Amino acid sequence: MGQLTVGDAGDSGTRTGRGKVTITEIAREAGVSVPTVSRVVNGRSDVAPRTRARVEDLLHRHGYRRRPAGSRDRAALIDLVFNDLDSPWAVEIIRGVEEVAHAAGVGTVVSAIHGRSGDARQWMTNLRARASDGVVLVTSVLEPVLHDELRRLGVPLVVVDPAGSPALDAPTVGATNWAGGMAATEHLLRLGHRRIGFVAGPPRLLCSRARLDGYRAALDRAGIAVDESLIVPGDFYQESGFTGCTALLDLAEPPTALFAASDQMAMGAVEALRRRGARVPEDMSVVGFDDLPEVRWSAPPLTTVRQPLAEMGKLAARTVLRLTRGEQLDSPRVELATELVVRSSTAPAPTGP
Repeated sequence: MGQLTVGDAGDSGTRTGRGKVTITEIAREAGVSVPTVSRVVNGRSDVAPRTRARVEDLLHRHGYRRRPAGSRDRAALIDLVFNDLDSPWAVEIIRGVEEVAHAAGVGTVVSAIHGRSGDARQWMTNLRARASDGVVLVTSVLEPVLHDELRRLGVPLVVVDPAGSPALDAPTVGATNWAGGMAATEHLLRLGHRRIGFVAGPPRLLCSRARLDGYRAALDRAGIAVDESLIVPGDFYQESGFTGCTALLDLAEPPTALFAASDQMAMGAVEALRRRGARVPEDMSVVGFDDLPEVRWSAPPLTTVRQPLAEMGKLAARTVLRLTRGEQLDSPRVELATELVVRSSTAPAPTGP
């Protein structure tokens, strides 16, 4: 894409003394992305007036001709990239991105790279071939060389729930995970629970670490020392919630409540309790994180921390579209508020034997 001429993107172009100038060169000189130049060339309306004027001036100075009327334009596309797609929360983010993209007349291409270098490189090859306008990357890590390639191509990137330290030169969208972790734990403390188990998410993810830090902070504020034996590993999926809860039940003194860092792990924990003949919430209270649509219909309906997944997808899509128009962002890092949703899976701590 970086070597496409304006003619390749929907314009015939005109040779200058040094040959045909590429879109990348025009974009670099104008200080905008490659897709923005393509939009101006193709007469699209979704470009800020000042940006359009700057690009039009450069196109005029380089002597470009518009493509003949009736020629077919390429589709406008956003690439939405996940590490994996086998979770309900991915569907919620897709729903948010698709709603905004559809309203803007932009298509969405959904991909999963599974954390594998080969898959990520194949995705980059496909992206170059379809000339996408922007990328929304969800809880995934791109190799630096691939991120550099996006920058070279002038393709805007927005990261949802960055997997590691947000060192990428890209805007990020997340949620108040620390506050959510603290709210979930404080809810259980208010119910009288003092031994609260925690099933953690993948430690490589910032959101996982923030939820664990919120759990620790709530216990510290209540004057309760953190018992490391009550913290068990997980990966956000049901099986790890089942395994983690089973390990906690096998302790000499099991917890009376459990906070799982995802709804899916919370549902796995509920199943582990059921198989042990324990009742929720009478024998153990359970709190999740996400507020996926199905947890309100679980047995019992799950108390959880609502993470605005669809709204995060919408904001990420709007941010990409703004970047393709050459607009300035108010902030490179946005966190949407989480909210504790109390249902029937939590109750006061049991008293007596």
